[in-house]
Amino acid sequence: MSIAATTFSVVITSYNYLQFVVEAVESALAQTRPAAQVIVVDDGSSDGSPAMLQQRYGADPRVTLLFGENEGQLAAFQRGTAAASGDVVCFLDADDRWKPQYLEKIGAVYDARRDVDFVFSDLRTFGIDNQDILYEDSKAPIDLGYTAISTYFFVTWYGAPTSALSLRRRWADTVLDLPPSFRKQWKLCADACLVHGASILGARKFYLPTGCVEYRTHGSNGWWATRQEPASLHLNGLRNYGIVRHYAWRSGLDDNCCVLSKNEYRTKPAPTRKERKRYASLALRGDAPWWKRYERAASILFGHRRGR
Repeated sequence: MSIAATTFSVVITSYNYLQFVVEAVESALAQTRPAAQVIVVDDGSSDGSPAMLQQRYGADPRVTLLFGENEGQLAAFQRGTAAASGDVVCFLDADDRWKPQYLEKIGAVYDARRDVDFVFSDLRTFGIDNQDILYEDSKAPIDLGYTAISTYFFVTWYGAPTSALSLRRRWADTVLDLPPSFRKQWKLCADACLVHGASILGARKFYLPTGCVEYRTHGSNGWWATRQEPASLHLNGLRNYGIVRHYAWRSGLDDNCCVLSKNEYRTKPAPTRKERKRYASLALRGDAPWWKRYERAASILFGHRRGR
């Protein structure tokens, strides 16, 4: 019996991006593997975006328009995901765009790997500059396995900016089940909730370089504009630490979970050198005798495939 192909809901969040949002929507509609839904969440724009979107897409059955007060990116994610019906939710910022093969490429992974819960891609910047953003400089796919313990201890970023993120809808619902009080804190850069929440709560992750995600750099987009500013880096670090601890509380993780780090490492078919070093460091933690901890670390650094 054949298995039905994975379906996709695309959530596009927009705030005062009148000059960009149509390009984002059209890139989602132009996919060679069409999405079941394209959901545009306008987060209380005051630049004429709502009227333009209504005029252009109000009668288009492929597009669902959601309008509301300005509450920030996390609230927009929550509203868009609540309206999604596809098997997988893909996120796209209104100032970014996809090449037509994006859903086709990530869809092949979701179709073939029903155990994979979260797929993220590389990006290519355009606008102010042009550069490739790769996960750990890799141009090859990486099955990251499970990533909860590494994320708990190191706040490791197993993901990408918003427009290169996708996850199965049940995981999107679970990760975005956050108290209303979190909305103010995550008015910007709420992709951290998706990335860290999925890791800590137990999603299996997969990195797939598609060459299809184009990230517009224009000076006012959150991550790009603040990536080198010391105060922003510090505050973002504090928020990331806090959201990891929130999800850890939900899942019952504490510092004793380090004893399971070797088991988590073994879920990774071909870990990168950086990943081996992370898990070797984790193996040195805990209350086991020092020689036992060093033995575990050595087996990860120098052992056979999957750290055995």
